[in-house]
Amino acid sequence: MNPSGAAASFGLLAAATWGGSDFAGGVGARRAPALLVVSSGHFLSLLLLLAVCLGLHLPVPGSHDLLFSALGGFEGSLALAVFYRALAMGPMGLTATLTGLLTALVPVVFSFFQDGLPTPLTALGLAMGCAAIWLITHTPADRGAGPPRAALLLGSLAGVGFGVQLILFKIASGGGILWEMTSARAGGVAALLLFLVLMPPKRPWRGFWLTGIAAGILDTLGSLFYIHATQLGRLDVAAVVGSLYPAGTILLAAMVLREWPTRRQMAGMALALAAVMLLSV
Repeated sequence: MNPSGAAASFGLLAAATWGGSDFAGGVGARRAPALLVVSSGHFLSLLLLLAVCLGLHLPVPGSHDLLFSALGGFEGSLALAVFYRALAMGPMGLTATLTGLLTALVPVVFSFFQDGLPTPLTALGLAMGCAAIWLITHTPADRGAGPPRAALLLGSLAGVGFGVQLILFKIASGGGILWEMTSARAGGVAALLLFLVLMPPKRPWRGFWLTGIAAGILDTLGSLFYIHATQLGRLDVAAVVGSLYPAGTILLAAMVLREWPTRRQMAGMALALAAVMLLSV
């Protein structure tokens, strides 16, 4: 398989597991504060990663890789908290769409400077992937009063933050993946603990462990798949395919909760499959 195809394949695995993580986290956030769901998953996955790395006596990567992965974990958790705040300020559809597109576009622009311009076929696949992200994340809830400007601003900041995290994970992908993910989780836990201290949730602190654990494990697997995708091929291909994760969340919601996707979202998923096939050529 060529590098672009390998990156697309592991990017698709990342999207699938990230989508499952968001579904589990979303179910948990209906019963408990979202910040507690995310924090519990990050904390447990950090302990599991540490146990695996120490138990297998894996060689520790250089300080460069550990530093950038920790920065990615820290800044990505801050972006997640900002994103949740943006979603809570009004209709979610347009805010989520803007965030999703920026998550994909920021690494794409960075990759153009680092890896050079893609081939015409890859460029077409990237464009189709971005269009698919827009179709999948754009919901009818945007009709009527739209979100306030503050929500769009925070959503934009979150999207840039998520995109920067994908870049930082790419920069840190030169060493051992498991240690780098451990470092990223440590940075993420530090950021979430900071939020819990400064802005503790008001609702009861219970009912979040099981969904938090599931979300944390799936999110960790998705990040591992994504980092491996960046090692195998171009950053822009891995980032755009990985950013299709809302499709996995939507499909799980349909199968488990009977929350059926709209025609627009179904069209976006079909376009996403076509984009992945094109990027795999």
